[in-house]
Amino acid sequence: MNQNATPSLPVPARDYTRGAALPTLLQQRILILDGAMGTMIQRYKLDEAAYRGDRFKDYGRDIKGNNELLSITQPQIIREIHDQYLAAGADIIETNTFGATRVAQADYGMEELAAEMNLASAKLAREACDAFSTPDKPRFVAGAIGPTPKTASISPDVNDPGARNVSFDELRDAYYEQAKALLDAGCDLFLVETIFDTLNAKAALFALDELFENTGERLPVMISGTVTDASGRILSGQTVEAFWNSLRHAKPLMFGLNCALGAALMRPYIAELAKLCDTYVSCYPNAGLPNPMSDTGFDETPDVTSGLLKEFAQAGLVNLAGGCCGTTPEHIAEIAKALAQVKPRAFPSQYRDAA
Repeated sequence: MNQNATPSLPVPARDYTRGAALPTLLQQRILILDGAMGTMIQRYKLDEAAYRGDRFKDYGRDIKGNNELLSITQPQIIREIHDQYLAAGADIIETNTFGATRVAQADYGMEELAAEMNLASAKLAREACDAFSTPDKPRFVAGAIGPTPKTASISPDVNDPGARNVSFDELRDAYYEQAKALLDAGCDLFLVETIFDTLNAKAALFALDELFENTGERLPVMISGTVTDASGRILSGQTVEAFWNSLRHAKPLMFGLNCALGAALMRPYIAELAKLCDTYVSCYPNAGLPNPMSDTGFDETPDVTSGLLKEFAQAGLVNLAGGCCGTTPEHIAEIAKALAQVKPRAFPSQYRDAA
């Protein structure tokens, strides 16, 4: 058997109308995103054999750490994690596809599995959401499109600033393949997240636009960037304002920040976006700073993270909140409880009529 051959996977019935409910819900209340996938996977303490499963037991390279592969080899674990976040109160869960592109999977020699990973991951998330959805509380699947180990804007060679190890077209093609599989398997919206290179993000958004044009279907899009340090810039050098202005043409449903920083350090940048954006604002920070002595690897307990995000909400800064690295279902449950009675950031009045 060719280990990299993609088997024929059953594709669930697709309903592209579900995501259309999101704008109304975002005006009514603050929606809750799930928390970290990687942090939860670490709780299972999986070894190399567990990552391989039966199908890849004889694979010729180490693959421990390839979390996206677990949607194929350990689907029950991924489904269990989704169920825990939904039980905690998440309105939206992300597919386990952060690194499920050909470009990222090349690190493991598993480029040919990218489409299968996305199909399997979205199917698991779809089944979980359908099981937890009620008429009063629908749940949504966000097709997660993460960054790649290769960047279109930054040279990998300190001695050659013009060098690049990936092209825009290569990124676009990889993102298109990923997005097509996520769409086919029933995601409700796309989340282009943890953006540290705006040009990479443009390739992803270009691919989404091509997909929408080719299929005749258009799903809501979330964009979430990553401010890497106290400079207030993403890794490729843009300020938050420049980052917004570079990508606002995509007309995202939501625009915000995630990862790298805890909520306290992220606040000024979210406040800036809340003033700038003519769309809804999202925020899902890390659980504070890295702390190797903590069970999650980060220093904030659920009550601390939820308390900070409640302050954001009370200041009228956010429409969606959740967690990134170090957050768990316990964090999401506390965030959901803390924000339940707080009104969402008002959609800017000058844009409300056009929305």
